[in-house]
Amino acid sequence: MEKMEEVKDKMPTTETIYDLAELFKVFGDSTRMGILCALEVGELCVSDISNVLGISISAVSHQLRVLRNSKLVKATKSGKDVIYSLDDDHVSKIIECGLSHINE
Repeated sequence: MEKMEEVKDKMPTTETIYDLAELFKVFGDSTRMGILCALEVGELCVSDISNVLGISISAVSHQLRVLRNSKLVKATKSGKDVIYSLDDDHVSKIIECGLSHINE
């Protein structure tokens, strides 16, 4: 019983577990993962991402919107262009952990 209470005390709240599951759903799409992997290498504009991944600009734009809403990607204006990058180092760490796990 003591161990069960310890686990209950250390568990995240139900709301936090829900939010975590929603975050991982965003990672569950191969197009979004491709965008994240490309941006881990360096900052890119929509057309560059489109060329790297071989998908349409509209598809990239749609997925970037999802990634921005999830705070995984940020956008910076550079003249007329919008340059995308990973929002912070946590995103890179999640990608690196996932790659390490599947490459074991």
